[in-house]
Amino acid sequence: MSSLSKLALQKFKKNFWGVFSFYFIVFVGIISVFAYVFAPDNSQYANQMHISIHSKSPGFNVKMLSIPSQIENKQGFLDKIFFGKINTVTEIPISEYTIKNTTISYTEFASDGLIGIEKYYTIKDNTFKPETLITQKTFYLGTDKYGRDLLSRVLVGARISFFIGFVAVFISLFIGVFMGSVAGYFGGKVDAFIMWIINVTWSIPTLLLVIAITLALGKGFWQVFIAVGLTMWVEVARVVRGQIISAKEMQYVTAARALGFRNFRIITKHILPNIMAPVIVICAANFAAAILIESGLSFLGIGAQPPMASWGAMIKDHYNYIILGKPYLALVPGLCIMLLVMAFMLIGNALRDALDVKS
Repeated sequence: MSSLSKLALQKFKKNFWGVFSFYFIVFVGIISVFAYVFAPDNSQYANQMHISIHSKSPGFNVKMLSIPSQIENKQGFLDKIFFGKINTVTEIPISEYTIKNTTISYTEFASDGLIGIEKYYTIKDNTFKPETLITQKTFYLGTDKYGRDLLSRVLVGARISFFIGFVAVFISLFIGVFMGSVAGYFGGKVDAFIMWIINVTWSIPTLLLVIAITLALGKGFWQVFIAVGLTMWVEVARVVRGQIISAKEMQYVTAARALGFRNFRIITKHILPNIMAPVIVICAANFAAAILIESGLSFLGIGAQPPMASWGAMIKDHYNYIILGKPYLALVPGLCIMLLVMAFMLIGNALRDALDVKS
């Protein structure tokens, strides 16, 4: 590691909020990757619905009867960890139950003081004991309007908001660095043409452009990722172009040309490594912007599609609960978006200060 890199790292370590944001982002990243390991509801998309217990407050407890199915789950271990468990068990919230031999007599849970329907279930498979089919389940953040575990939905929803930043920034970095490098290094008509493309793209509102690309590619998970990435390259290209225009007049570039190095090598091996500091700062800001854009698209209904969990979609489903006495259903995912965006902005500011050679 060069002395300048060591100095920048030391300066970054002294920035409390930068270091704190870094560990927070790592924490969210681990949760995003292993969401189904941490989520109480580890079914695919945390989509276990129980309408009878919808919109319950945080800390709500209920007895849950799990009726096994004859369908065999042949999922692999890694598939369950990264994509959730295919649910083959029917869960029924109950308020009371009695067991007689292999028959369970239970009363279904009913809200608002109502009395649930009494039903019976007889165990046909002797491998199950009646007591093992009934468990006490706690919903630590309550349930949403469909009776799904809100905590599980928040944890699984972190995956979309977190990974859209990576994909969008990678796409924007690839296109932006290429366009900015070509425009800044060669200049002339090439620069004028690329700047025309940049200005046209820049003049279109970001959200409107994302919506147009999303509608062209179709609604879906990866389509949103690509659409957001294709709208965020402009700022990267402008910064790279400006930096290369300044850098190409430096003596080390003149020396490289005198030695007969090709333009591609001069750009990639000599210029780009020396101008990456402002690009890194922009990437951190683009992470935050990508998360906000995806949340906005999901809120509008053209982002991640149900039953996929997304923080923006969760706000869309529950924003009217803000005035109906259960504001946390919309505020919890909103707070998650705010904290993650703030973390990326703070780490961007810390990187800017650490990589500033004048300070």
